[in-house]
Amino acid sequence: MAGVILDKIMKSFGDFTAVQETSLEISEGELLALLGPSGCGKTTILRMIAGFVNPTSGSVLIGNKNVTNLPVHKRKAGMVFQGYALFPHLTVSQNISFGLKILKWDKKKLEARLIEMLQWVRLEKYADHYPKTLSGGQQQRVALARAMANRPEVLLLDEPFSALDAKLRTEMRSEIRGFQKEAGITSIFVTHDQEEAMAIADRIGVMNQGQIEQIGSAQDLYLRPASKFVANFIGKCNLIAGKKTQINTFITLANQSLQFNEKLSSINATAIFFRPEQSWLTLKLAENVNSIPVTVKSYVYLGPIIEYEVVDQAGNRLLTNNLSPNNLILVEIGMSLYLNWQAENCIAIK
Repeated sequence: MAGVILDKIMKSFGDFTAVQETSLEISEGELLALLGPSGCGKTTILRMIAGFVNPTSGSVLIGNKNVTNLPVHKRKAGMVFQGYALFPHLTVSQNISFGLKILKWDKKKLEARLIEMLQWVRLEKYADHYPKTLSGGQQQRVALARAMANRPEVLLLDEPFSALDAKLRTEMRSEIRGFQKEAGITSIFVTHDQEEAMAIADRIGVMNQGQIEQIGSAQDLYLRPASKFVANFIGKCNLIAGKKTQINTFITLANQSLQFNEKLSSINATAIFFRPEQSWLTLKLAENVNSIPVTVKSYVYLGPIIEYEVVDQAGNRLLTNNLSPNNLILVEIGMSLYLNWQAENCIAIK
């Protein structure tokens, strides 16, 4: 298998820049997720790697080979499309072997590879079935087998779970991850669902307006976001606007002095960040931690937790799902309480 290098690639459509200049290296055997909202450029990057779109500038390398100007069929990249793009008039076997016939594989070699692929995705019993008779998960496995049939060096997945219901999405993302690891193939996975990206990717690149704002492991992005956009896009978060005044002191718009983790923070910070589960509510001002007065706005019972929405003196809506174990609180809407969190869990971000 081979790694992928994007060297200063950029794509414009007329006056619109879909992807700003981007450099990225995906290691051999790695599964990288490109995560972001619709229109952020993630699918355009995937299509440039596949060869369906030519970059305006920059280069695409697969296994240290420059493939920027090669046609799709010469790039050794398999692709699973968003809607699977299975041929409805062809059987499972015919769909999987379609690309091999186009490449004029020897008949015996083709038949052996077909059997291997059917066994790999556990669809031997469905070889003569047509796509319309299959479940969504089975159709997805056919699409995966077709993409992998000609032994590509890179696997590209364009929102492959979007057509599935919630329960099947959860099952299939685990299955796809297992197939990817078993094959040991370098893979790039595009999604707008942060839970999917966190569940299966080795690294995640969060995209916004044509550029990658931050790349790292799920834990890095969740606990140490580099920007307000990343903080908001990866899970639920609390942001309080203000400015840094000293090495590890932050003054809010309500003129409150808060402490934060200087080692993990941005130089030109405009807000502090912490996760709801890192905070807790108390009846009184807490000592040796960040503690601010808040008013309970609402709360929602979510089974394992109760999520509380509170408002601080500057009007910021903040979330928490913890109560202090030292003083049990019967929370009611309109109550005046204190929201608390450790400085070490607080990061100043741009």
